[in-house]
Parts: sequence; C-alpha cells; structure tokens
Amino acid sequence: MSRDPLLQPYTLRHLTLKNRIMTTSHEPAYAEDGLPKDRYRAYHVERARGGVALTMTAGSAVVSRDSPPAFNNILAYRDEVVPWLRKLADECHNHGCAVMIQLTHLGWRTRWDRGDWLPSLAPSPLREPAHRAFPKVMEDWDIARIITDYADAAERMQAAGLDGIELEAYGHLMDAFWAPRQNALDAPWNGDLEARMRFSLDVLSAIRDRTGPDFIVGVRYTADDLATHGITARDGLAIGHRLKASGMVDFLNVIRGRVDTDANLTDVIPVQGMKSAPHLDFAGRVRAEIGLPTFHAARIPDVATARHAVATGQLDMVGMTRAHMAEPRIVAKIAEGREDDIRPCVGATYCLDRIYQGGEALCIHNAATGRELDLPHEITPAPVPRRVVVVGAGPGGLEAARVAAARGHAVTVFEAADRPGGQVRLAAQSRRRAELIGIIDWRMAQCAARDVEFRFNAWAETADVTALDPDVVIIATGGLAQQDILDAGNDLTVTAWDILTGDVRPGREVLLFDDAGDHAALQAAEVIAASGATVEVMTPDRAFAPEVMGMNLVPYMRSLQDKPVTMTVARRLRSVARAGNRLRSIIGTDYSDHSYEAEFDQVVVNHGTLPLDDLYHELRPLSRNGGAVDHDALIAGRQQALAANAGGAFQLFRIGDAVSARNIHAAVHDSLRLMCAQ
Repeated sequence: MSRDPLLQPYTLRHLTLKNRIMTTSHEPAYAEDGLPKDRYRAYHVERARGGVALTMTAGSAVVSRDSPPAFNNILAYRDEVVPWLRKLADECHNHGCAVMIQLTHLGWRTRWDRGDWLPSLAPSPLREPAHRAFPKVMEDWDIARIITDYADAAERMQAAGLDGIELEAYGHLMDAFWAPRQNALDAPWNGDLEARMRFSLDVLSAIRDRTGPDFIVGVRYTADDLATHGITARDGLAIGHRLKASGMVDFLNVIRGRVDTDANLTDVIPVQGMKSAPHLDFAGRVRAEIGLPTFHAARIPDVATARHAVATGQLDMVGMTRAHMAEPRIVAKIAEGREDDIRPCVGATYCLDRIYQGGEALCIHNAATGRELDLPHEITPAPVPRRVVVVGAGPGGLEAARVAAARGHAVTVFEAADRPGGQVRLAAQSRRRAELIGIIDWRMAQCAARDVEFRFNAWAETADVTALDPDVVIIATGGLAQQDILDAGNDLTVTAWDILTGDVRPGREVLLFDDAGDHAALQAAEVIAASGATVEVMTPDRAFAPEVMGMNLVPYMRSLQDKPVTMTVARRLRSVARAGNRLRSIIGTDYSDHSYEAEFDQVVVNHGTLPLDDLYHELRPLSRNGGAVDHDALIAGRQQALAANAGGAFQLFRIGDAVSARNIHAAVHDSLRLMCAQ
C-alpha cells in the first residue's frame, strides 16, 4: 500500500473513493441535443481509465426549461438523458471511478434568447453583466415548479445509476436567494438568513423525499462571494452549518468569489500568471469549522499542491480539473512512480475561454482531449519503423517528433535557434505567460526519453534534409511577423515581436495597431506601458483582442488600466509618413469614409505571421506527395498514401504556422493527427 496521501481511499457515507483526486463539475460543451452522447462519455471514461476516483460530470446540468443552456449544458429535465448517463456511469464504474453530476437552475446566468425562449428568472430584476439578460422576478408558482424540477432531475440521476449529485450554488439561482443584494422577494423567501435559505432547504427536502436518504447529495457553494451586500464569509460559514444541521447534505464543495463578470470569474478560476490555489486555505477553514467532507478546486495544477492540500487536512477530495484536461492519467502516473511524465497544465485556460465564447473545451497542448473518439492519448507503435526529419522545434515540431518517436520511428530535429520553443519561447518571456514554456519542456523530456536527435543552431537546407535519407519530412518552421500591411509607410513601423524580443526599444508616444487580436499585441502593450510610455492600442474590430478571450484578458486589463493606455476600436491604420522626427498616421474606419490624422513617435503593428516556407517549397519536387495532404485520411486517422511523384524519396508535410497563422493548439493538433497514423 502506498503512503502517498493522494492515493489513500476515502469513504463518503457508503461510497469508497479509491483515492483523493477528482475532477470537479465542469461543462466541456460536448453535449449533442443537450444529451451526453458518445463524445461526452469518451471524455469522462478516459479520465476514469487514468485512475481518477470521482468524475463530476456536467457542470451546470439544467433542471428546468426556463434555465436554457448558456454553454451547451446537459438538459437534466429531459427523460432521454437517463440512458446516456447510465452508459457513462457504467463505463466509468468499470474502471473503479465514481460518477456524480451537478444540477442547477441558472437563474440570471443565462439569456432569454436560448433554448425555448422563456424569460430568465431570479429573485430580483438585477441583471448579470456576463449574460446581459434582465430576469423576471420569480413568483410563488415559479418557486414551487422549480423545486419540483430539482426533485425530478435528481430522480433521473439516481435512475441513471449515478453515485450522487451536487447542487450548484455560486452565481446561479440558489445562492441568489442567499445574497441580500440579489433577493428582492417578500417573506417567506427573504428576510434573515433562515428565510433566505428556505428555497435551498425546500429543494433538498424535495430531493430527499424522491431519492431517499442513501443517495449522496452535496452542495458546491460560494462561502464568501466578495460582493457588497452579498454573502460574507460569516454568512458562508452559517450556511454551511445550516446545511450540515439539515442532515440532507453529505459534502460541501467550496468556492470563494462570484462569476458574474469576466474579472470576478477569473478570480474564482485563476489563469496563467496568477497565484496557484488562492482559495485553498479558505476551503480548509470551511472544512475545519463545518466538519462536513470538503471538496475544492481552483488552480490546483500540479501534484505537489494537491498532495499538500490533502496531507495538511485542508481537503478530503482535491479537484484537478483543468490538469486532467491536459493529462488524463495523472493518478496512474503517480501510482507508477512517473510523476515527471505527467503532461503539465500550463494555466492557459484555452479550455474555459472557448466555452464562455460559445465553443467547446480543448486543451492548448493536448489535442486528444475532447477528441477521444478520434485521437489517442497513448501512442501505439507503428508496424514498420521509419526515418523522420522534423525542421523546427516549436510546439508543432516537437509534438511531431514526440509522436513519431513514440511510434518507434528514428527522428532528427533541426532548429535554427540555440534552444527549442519557437514563438512559445517568445511569449513565455512575459511573466504573464511564463508557464507556457511547460509545453516545450514536457515535449523535450518526452523526446529525450525516446532518443530523438536534436541539431540546434542548424539552419536546415535541402541537402541537410536529404542527406538523412528520410521517409517522412515535417516542416514546422513557423512564420515571421507580418509588417507590410499598410497602404504606405510599412518601413516606418515595427512589429509587436520587435518589442517583445527587445530588438526595438519602446517609444514615448506609441500607436499599437492590432489587426490580429492575439496575445502578442497586449504583451507588447504591457512592455511599452511599463517603460513609462503613452500607448494607444487600436483595432479595426468592434472589440479588441478577440483571440485572447475573456478570462485571459482580465490580467492584461488589470495591468494596463492604471497606466496611460487607451483602447480604440473600429479604427484602421491606413498609412504612416514622416513628420519631422515624428510619424504622421492616417487613420480610417471600415464603417465609412471618415479618416483623420494623428502623430506618434513610434508605430507598432501586429498582424499575425506569414509562413516561413522556403525550405518546404524547395523540397516539394523531391517528395512523393508534392506536399499534398489527403484530408479524408487525415481526419479519419489513416496513414497518408498520396504519391503524385512516384520517384520521390519521401513524404513531405508542413504543420502549424508554416501553413498559416493560427495558434499553439492548431500546431499541436496538426502534428498529433498526422503523425499518430504514420
């Protein structure tokens, strides 16, 4: 038996959880027709196979029709959900993994123009900034109906064979009753804390009447929402005591903060560059004072932090949810003594930012997450070893090398720089994004363990590649920052990359024209502003930095808003010309013929990259496939077999930004789905 605190079993009433690691409730937005079908199930089963003790499915599965899905939530009010959840539960149980689900009514945290176009509703007309809908103030018949809806949904979950449920009470309907600022109802639903908790306790009572005393029921709740006239820490502890005293609650899952704006959400679920485990001590205080089994998750990305949380008695079960998106086999690798092999969560929060922007959860550097039906997490050996040459040691090139080596191929990587990383290393120079280097470091360690040969400071030429007699050549040379984007004066500008590398010092009055909307512009703005300069960040879009997305935008805004930085939208830089020792800029808009002039002493442009593809085009006529890709085979996970040039010596492919300007995930995805079949 291991003495590792994380590997000790834990008994929750009648349920024995085989270790102390769980994935907390989260919605990856893989539902189809509001149901957890094959893709949804495969995602959770992969984590169960990897050893997690408890998978909490479906963040915010909705119990009522007037709680329309805000981000492709599971529809727990449909009877059709039962057989799909039963399949999911059965397969996870086969791996010794318990399964629960989170139930909620979203209240104000949704919109009326989703689902069945019913009004959103809440105990007050207060609008949630994130979703912008003005809710209907609940009537008695709404309350009675929703209490029944909760009980109906819980009964469905029990019928599906789940081990329990968790009620969501942070930022949704249930905790809105608790918060004085959000409860405008009359008695008996408002008044003192006992009155404000009546709705929650009536829901719990209805669930217990329907499911019996043995079905596990917990509450994930904000024990301090950090809002004026909100739920104080004192209130949160009192709520915890009342929930315990009711005898109807088996565990608490502790949250601190609220989620009604991007800024508040990011404090609850911190992103890269922010403090790890910021609410762990608070969760430990709740556990110590309430005495119920306590779960918690908030940026606990690594095994050491998780182990500390359990070993010090602050938590009974520790949530490593984003970490399991990056690495489904965390528990298995701990048990096997392979902690160094765990793919790290780098805190990029590409997963959640995509969800809140209407997409689906994807990990920035594990392209198999969410694609378990199509792509492998564990690479299988190829039937015939081959010779693979990769040019470029950025994230795409290193992923290609890693997968090829895991397939058993002999791999050589050329890299023009003295170190690996490409654009990731440039981005990681900023403290804000320093953790991104884990994407590179992990792949370098994987390659080293598989005897991949690296040639640094090596600008690969055609002869260098062909001298190795390769079977497959991967061009992962990335791109170079675009600069020729104006009608005139391109030579008078510098790029965001110039600022980030330090090749160009910031000016004093700077225009930063961002036509890409990605991290590079905001990172450059931080560097310029930190130098004491005045910065205008300008975009032709209706909102700035659309590729950065909400949660990742928050730290940038906090760092820039106390400095002389202005954000200008719907303006396009047309041209730049000299005006003495300054630069005269002609600025227009895509919406009309309006234009105006402004002067700066430096103009910085950010417009993505152009592929660095000279070597690729030189190699094309020497290759069998001429660089062509069989898209059907690529998507289906079959080996590439195109041979336009029968006399060619090797297959040739390019990936990532060497094809077109995209992002880290795209480069990694290109490599994984191409190489896992080669």
